[in-house]
Amino acid sequence: MANINFDLQQLQAFIAVADKGSFRAAAEFIHLSAPAISRRIEKLESLIGIRLFNRTTRDVELTSLGRVFLERARCAMDDLEAAMLGISDIAATRSGRVAVACVPSAALYFLPNVISSFTGRFPAIRIRVIDGGMGETLQSVLSGEADFGIGFINSPVPGIKFDPIHADSFVVAMQRQHRMAKRKHISWAEIQGEKLIAVARTSGNRQLIDEVLIQAGLQADYAFEVSHIGTLLGMVEAGLGLAVVPRMALPLGHATMVGIPLKNPVISRHLGLLTRQGAAMRPAAAIFHEYLSEDIQRRAPDATLIA
Repeated sequence: MANINFDLQQLQAFIAVADKGSFRAAAEFIHLSAPAISRRIEKLESLIGIRLFNRTTRDVELTSLGRVFLERARCAMDDLEAAMLGISDIAATRSGRVAVACVPSAALYFLPNVISSFTGRFPAIRIRVIDGGMGETLQSVLSGEADFGIGFINSPVPGIKFDPIHADSFVVAMQRQHRMAKRKHISWAEIQGEKLIAVARTSGNRQLIDEVLIQAGLQADYAFEVSHIGTLLGMVEAGLGLAVVPRMALPLGHATMVGIPLKNPVISRHLGLLTRQGAAMRPAAAIFHEYLSEDIQRRAPDATLIA
């Protein structure tokens, strides 16, 4: 492979122009003249053999290959910073970026508060949340788009290391004025006569419920079926029926709904942190991963998540 002799100053100039959107703003940011910045970019483009920016008299925007190279350049700078300073020094400088893939219910329940406290402590670490279904979360981790993920799996997934943190049990969501809203537990037999609302069969939660019911010799008769758990909870809130949902999916202290623990059979899913096997985590991601893990462990044992 031929040697590519670009230097760190050229990468820094490229990242600065990409972030600031202009040569002038980038030059002011790294204390250089605009012509000097331009020369560094031109030299970098010449060395790697691609055009990184489309330039007009007013605007500078990344080309499609430039956007790909920007991601690689950021990774290279993060890795070099880690090699030179060590992870403890990276933590002290509070710099870097993190991409986290997360299923919506987990993101809704605890991620905003964690991010708020984390960015207060590490204000220069940028966090991107990739929120999607469990399949999308796994794919983001496997492809490397996400540094790590937060999700629920009950069986091994090839290529994924899963660190379980908490068993999230399912509850029956209902209006607070429902005749069973004061119960401590509800069995499947007791809700068979109720109008039940379910998420689609493609949902991981639905698949888990169906699997447990089959093993128990039970069958659910659903009156309504929706694609998203947010829609499902909205229908429960409107009084259209009851729904079996993960405890974590029901907002804390909801004004009009409660979640009653389900039994006979009990259903639960396992929350954990997902990483790609054999992949080294970038310094900033490692810091956030540890911070998030500690926060979840503090919250997860709380038995009053939805009271």
